[in-house]
Amino acid sequence: MAAVLALTAVGLSLVFGVMRVVNVAHGEFFMLGAVTAWFVATHVPGPPWAGFLAALVICPLVVGAVAAAADMAVLKRLNYDPEATIVATIGLLYILQQTALTVYGPEARPVPAPFAWSIRLPWFGWSGYKLAVIAAAAAILLGVWLLLTRTRAGLVMRATQVDRETARAFGIDTDRVYAGVFALGAALAAMAAVLIVPIQQAHYLMGHDPLLLSFVVVIIGGLGSLRGTLVAALVIGLSDGVISVFFSPTLAKILATLFVAGVLVFRPQGLFGARA
Repeated sequence: MAAVLALTAVGLSLVFGVMRVVNVAHGEFFMLGAVTAWFVATHVPGPPWAGFLAALVICPLVVGAVAAAADMAVLKRLNYDPEATIVATIGLLYILQQTALTVYGPEARPVPAPFAWSIRLPWFGWSGYKLAVIAAAAAILLGVWLLLTRTRAGLVMRATQVDRETARAFGIDTDRVYAGVFALGAALAAMAAVLIVPIQQAHYLMGHDPLLLSFVVVIIGGLGSLRGTLVAALVIGLSDGVISVFFSPTLAKILATLFVAGVLVFRPQGLFGARA
């Protein structure tokens, strides 16, 4: 859960860090990735791993394309105004949710895991697929870090983040950068959903918890801080899982919310965020 939450929250943090847009529809892109994974895994013939690998490739592309289209059709026309984009992404949330309900239906449907082996030791056992999820999430996050710090595209994104007008004066197409960043954030959420859906099930309302926890992680770690997002995702993901198992999921959400309140009171920029 911590690994999947890190992927989802990094997508949300990236969108805010570069575009200064609070994407309230981020959880629905997660849901859309899970629902699309079910469609792909169901219609790809062959063993379960073939459908899963196809979903891991196709779903981020489909969800990223939907996000890029939403950016160009809606957010760009609002000139990325912070208040207006919040209202617009709330509307986008309901559009995606109701579209999934109409096309996919209200049922929760499982996606088979690509393999079923597990590690068995005398005192405990561990799912091999869950270990693979952790490794895959770590590899994807490493790829995002390399993209941002070692490529020209990452340099362009960071330049746009620092000063949009100066970047435009140097010939950078900031509208294209924003569409690409919004698509990348949604694609990361879709990848997280594909990885988690064999453990959970695809459902049209499954975007609520990832959205809430992603906001918790981003606020605690610091808006726009990749390092803070990873650390906060590890803390919140592990604590949410442990408290949910030994006590209750509701208590886990209450404690996470109290943690957010404390951070906002004593360190509003987040644990790793920079002061304005």
